[in-house]
This record gives sequence, C-alpha cells and structure tokens, in this order.
Amino acid sequence: MKYLIPLAIPITLWLTPPEMMGLSDLTLVQHRMLMIFSLAVLCWILEPIPIFATSVFLIFMELLLVSNKSVIWLRQGFEEHQLGVLLPYEELLKSFASPIIMLFLGGFFLAIAATKYRLDRNLARVLLLPFGNNPRFVMLGLMLITAVFSMFMSNTATTALMLAILAPVLNLFHPEDPARVGFILSIPLAANIGGVGTPIGTPPNAVAMKYLTGDNAISFSEWMTFGIPFALLLLSVTWLLLIFFNPPRERHMNLIIEGSFMSSWKAWVVYFIFASTILLWLSGKWHGLNSYVVAMLPVFVFLATRILTKDDLKLLSWDVLWLISGGIALGYGLEETGLSRVLIEQVPFSHLDPLLIVFSATVLALLMSTFISNTATANLLLPLMAALGSSEPGLQALGGEMMLIIVVTFSCSFAMALPVSTPPNAMAFATGLLPSS
Repeated sequence: MKYLIPLAIPITLWLTPPEMMGLSDLTLVQHRMLMIFSLAVLCWILEPIPIFATSVFLIFMELLLVSNKSVIWLRQGFEEHQLGVLLPYEELLKSFASPIIMLFLGGFFLAIAATKYRLDRNLARVLLLPFGNNPRFVMLGLMLITAVFSMFMSNTATTALMLAILAPVLNLFHPEDPARVGFILSIPLAANIGGVGTPIGTPPNAVAMKYLTGDNAISFSEWMTFGIPFALLLLSVTWLLLIFFNPPRERHMNLIIEGSFMSSWKAWVVYFIFASTILLWLSGKWHGLNSYVVAMLPVFVFLATRILTKDDLKLLSWDVLWLISGGIALGYGLEETGLSRVLIEQVPFSHLDPLLIVFSATVLALLMSTFISNTATANLLLPLMAALGSSEPGLQALGGEMMLIIVVTFSCSFAMALPVSTPPNAMAFATGLLPSS
C-alpha cells in the first residue's frame, strides 16, 4: 500500500476537475503543483522511496510539469490566464546550489574536520572539567556540551560522539541506578534542543532561512540571540525533569576522560578556521560578510590544504543537502504559482483567534514531525506558514510571518516523543538501555 497510495492519490487529484474540489479558480499550473505537493506529503510520510530521493523526484516533477521548459504540450495551446505562471527552470535547478545549501555545506566541513582532528572529543573533555564530580552537574555539563556541539554539527553526529563519551560514565553507576536512563536520555534530548540555537544546527532551520528574507531577514547572530536563550531555557527544564524522574543514587563519581589535543600544523589550521568561522558568523554587522559567504571559508581552506581529502568528502551528508534542496524547490513552486495562498484561503483563518492559529500550527508541526522527518515536516509546512503569516492581519500583533515561521520551525525540532522521532532518539534507544515507554 505504501507504494500504491503515493501514486493513486496524486493522479486522482490531477484527473479531478478543480471545480469538484471547490477550487474553481485554480490554474492548470496550480492544479499540477497541487498534485506535486500531495505527492511530496505522501512520499515523505509513507517513504516508498528514501526521503532524499523524494526531494530529487519533486524537482524533476516540477521541471517536467510546471517549468517553462516542461513538456511542450503542457505549456502551449492554452490562454495565459488559464495556464498560470510557469516557473523558470533555472530557478528550480538553483535549489541544488542555494545559499542555504552552501551554509549547511560549510557547517558539514567544520564538523568533519573537527571529528577527524579530534577537536570535538577534546573540547568535550576540557569543557566537562568545571562540572566537578556530582552526577547531577555532570549530566548538566554533558547536556550543555551536547547542545553547543549540535549548534554547529549535525544532531546525529553529535549524539554519536557524546554517547561514546558517555559509555565510561555509565560504567560508574550500579546497573539498577535510575540515573543511567537519565544520562542516556540527556544526550539525544540535548542534541535536539541545541540544534535550534543556530541556522546550521538542524535542517529545519535552514528551510526556515529560505523564507526569512526581505523585511523578515535574520542574520546568523540575530538567530542566535533568540535561539540560544530559548535552547538554554528548555535545557534547564529538561535537566530538572531528568533529575526528578531519574535521581542518581550516588553523590560522587570519579570521571576521567582521556585524550589530548593534536599538535600537527593541520590540526592548528582546523582550530583556527573553526574559531574564525564562528567569529565571522557572529560579527557579520561589523565586516559586512553574510553567513553564506563566510560558510565558504572552511570549504576552501580545508580542501586547499588537504586537511579534508576526496575520501572525506564521501562523509558529507549529501542526503541532507538533497532533502533541503527538494524543500526549497517545493516551497518556490508553491509560492511562485500562488498555490500556497490559494490553499491558505480555503481555511477561514480570519474568524479564528491569532493565538489559536499559532497553537494549532505548533501542534500540527509537533504531531507531523513525531512520525516523519522533521526536515520533511518543515518542507511541507513552512511555505504554507509563510503565506499565512503574510496574509493574516491578526497575526501581525504577535510577530506576523517571522514569528509563525520560527515557532513552526522550532516545533519541528522538538517532537521527541518516540524512539523513531529523530535520529538521536533512535541512536539512544539502540543502546538497549532504554524502554520505549
């Protein structure tokens, strides 16, 4: 069924006259785009093919059906008002090299270099020292370090690293000590929460940046000014809950993590470029370089100095980049064809309280990303939220389009109820030390 449904429903939508769906003013291009959107929803939920393959397929379908280089009999012989707006094929293909993709690419280069030259592990070792030997504060330290790392590395890579560091810590507890469960849970929860701190912390943030342009544009440092305090608040609440439900029996632990910083010239270049890139991201208002331009610094330097080789390039999360590309192309299609506004207009939002709209959008994002990829959820919801935020006057008092996009983006990252909700959750569950309940 998971192969049949993603084909049957979109084809049925395409063959059904718009009038029968209550969308009599739909243009031919919008009708085709509706079919593509339904295909995206079903393929990202049911996963008949890998979700990154769905993204590539969506771009192909847009080129084939709604672009100015689509199949000739789909764009000729129609009145302009009947056909609608055809999308420039160049713009669809640009989604593979969008500034958002370059920003994430720079983050991936930093993460791979940090892992290769053990910067991440050694920073964790040093940063844990101030938290002493009290298990409660050691957990807090691990959570803070995990959150900081996940702001600049993928949540999955951060979780893998921190679970490896956590292994000797768990051996210090009695097998029946409830703190073991608390410590294991602390890593994926902190990784998921920390990802909201920067635009490169998690893919939904990158998708959101696509819509935060013009009057709603947000720089790297501006994102951090609200992302980090919010993450710290949630981390504090999460830590207190973990301690409350999984109190450690021991009051003292002898924590020793071995390691030393590498001292080769390549390692020093990694240290310098890592710090410089972050500082340049934070000081964009002073030097004028935006975060997308700065992201190319580690890419160039690490390749030119052979710090990262062609074998290291195979470690890049190309699937994530392609997943984001598909979301960018889908959002572009929904926006430029006008379909996103048509869909939003079908719901009488003007009769709803603005707070209820925000609450409903938040719950929808949480529910969807509990069961499907948070990036896929962001790809599906954010184009609609951008249209809703800009068209609904009642939301302006709450922050309008920018507020709605950020709230939904954060909600996509905070769906952590199930082991399958996020890769960090799945990795922690795979240790075999956690019950699914």
